[in-house]
Order: sequence, then structure tokens, then C-alpha cells
Amino acid sequence: MQEIAFIWDLDGTLLDSYEAILAGIEETYHQFSLPYNKEEVRAFILKYSVQDLLEQIAKERGLDVGVLDQVRAQSLAEKNAQVVLMPGAREVLAWADQQGIQQFVYTHKGDNALTILRELGLDSYFTEILTNQSGFARKPSPEAAIYLLDKYELNPQQTYYIGDRTLDIEFAQNSGIQSINFLESPATCNQQIEHLEDISLLSF
Repeated sequence: MQEIAFIWDLDGTLLDSYEAILAGIEETYHQFSLPYNKEEVRAFILKYSVQDLLEQIAKERGLDVGVLDQVRAQSLAEKNAQVVLMPGAREVLAWADQQGIQQFVYTHKGDNALTILRELGLDSYFTEILTNQSGFARKPSPEAAIYLLDKYELNPQQTYYIGDRTLDIEFAQNSGIQSINFLESPATCNQQIEHLEDISLLSF
């Protein structure tokens, strides 16, 4: 069994991408002549997800959620240059690599995530990158974690999902693995951080 493994979320965790995401959603709203309130949308996607937002809008407006998502994904892909690393991201990935920690990604982003990580020079840090195109049920379903635990014989007690939302903590809980998160949580599996660099100071 591997001693320690990190499974990373991307948006808001490794990637400072919310402005690009919001810009893509705004363009999508305008294309379908929908009223757009940036702060309301930001609050919604942080609490739930972009997919939940699109499904709600599609239901309310009688639109095809698949078409909405296609337009949004295309708009977002054009904004890759706006996506930057969270402070300390490159350093903590390099630190974990030097420690022999096996690293993975599980994100709700599409395969555009692979392009972004490659363009940022980060893809080599990860043993496997799972996106919403990988066929697993969305968080907080444990499907993706179970796949990684089984395939790579990971120890659940030493496997950490690192994220920035309550959804990420719930995913870790449901998967029987540990959580590192920017949010405080009563969940016993969770350790809170304020900065990515804090990860190197935690007890593993």
C-alpha cells in the first residue's frame, strides 16, 4: 500500500479559476438572453456547482442543459489564459512529489482541465487525472475515490482529498478517506488550512 496519497480538487484549490468560470457563465447567460447577477451566481456555484446552476436555469427557462453546458464549456476553454495558480500551488505540489506522496486529480471540470494543467507545467505531478468526462458520478458520490483506492491500492487512512468547498469534505467523508480543506468543518476527517503551504506543516 502507498503510505500517503493526495487527491486534488482544481477550481479554488490548485487553480484560481473562478473569475474565468464566472466570465464563461456570464457569456452563456447573455447568449441565451438570461439576466446575470455575478455575486448570486458566485455564491450558488461555491455552495453547489456549475452543473447544478445550469440544471436549475434549464428547468426554469425550458432550455436544454446539454446545450447550455456546451456553450459554457466552449466559452471557458477560450479563457484558459485567465486561469492562474493559487498561491503556493506549484511549491506544495513539488514538496509532495519530493516526499514521495502519490498525487491525483478529481475535478468536475471537463477535459479542458488536462489542457490547463499541461499549459501550466503541472501535469507531470499527477499519476492520474479524473475529470467529469471520466464517467464517475459527481461529488459527493464516492465512485471516483473508490476507483483510485482500488486501482492504486491506496490506504484510506492516508489518502487525502484536498478541496475548498463543503462538497469536497462530504466527498471525502462518503469515500472513507481524509480531508484537507480551506473550510472549517465538524467532520472528524477534515483538517483545515488557510494557505496551501500549510499542508507541509500537517501531521501525516
